[in-house]
Amino acid sequence: MKKTPALELRDVSYVANSKTILHSINWTVRQGEHWAILGPNGSGKTTLLKLACGYLWPNAGGVVLRKGEELTFLPELRKSIGWVTAALASEIPAQENALNTVVSGKFAQIGYLGGIWGQANKADFAAARRYLKELDCGDLRGQEFGTLSQGEQQKVLIARARMTKPYLIILDEPCAGMDPGAREKFLASLRKVGGRKQIPALIYVTHHIEEILPLFRHTLVLRDGKVLYAGQTGRVLRHDVLEDLYGVSLAVVKRKGRYWPVVK
Repeated sequence: MKKTPALELRDVSYVANSKTILHSINWTVRQGEHWAILGPNGSGKTTLLKLACGYLWPNAGGVVLRKGEELTFLPELRKSIGWVTAALASEIPAQENALNTVVSGKFAQIGYLGGIWGQANKADFAAARRYLKELDCGDLRGQEFGTLSQGEQQKVLIARARMTKPYLIILDEPCAGMDPGAREKFLASLRKVGGRKQIPALIYVTHHIEEILPLFRHTLVLRDGKVLYAGQTGRVLRHDVLEDLYGVSLAVVKRKGRYWPVVK
């Protein structure tokens, strides 16, 4: 029997300040399917993510379905879709240890408060330790969040997002600002955890095609609020697509399953 898609956008349009930000977007993410989203600044990526997570609604037409449902109880929706952003890292209490940061995700808290806000049990802490270990940062569980490197913080936040067992996790430019070494270490951990059978559907947003790991078998390309291309990554990340997207003459070299742009 065919599973209900994790996310569907049907002819979705969005307008802000009399300007159309998204134009008739059609996009389907099936459960357990991993997608990359590629596009320059101003292409509508952030608006698309906010629509997926229920922070915005399609005010100029169309419908967003999450697991087949259009109208969703927002507090539960926020728990069923994890959104990992650079902005979230700046809100986490700097002195909180990484394990508590992960556990806080179960209660959608910024900082683990416990008490009337929700008391974690032994199983919760065990799950948090397991998620950290799967991301190669189990030894960081007692370290203060504010002392972690940017890559380590991103991994802790991914573990945090998994605490509610969401069906979808969005990684919004997680490597922005990382040096090449930190980026490759982060991507190696993401590759490892993304290969697990029980991982939810992942959406990875980036400007850089070389960050699109082989586990992201599908790619959506946005430009000026429209879907330029969408489909299997190998068919989308071609030199003609990138030239169309960025307006620069580029070749694409594939090495070890990853794609690298080369200026002609």
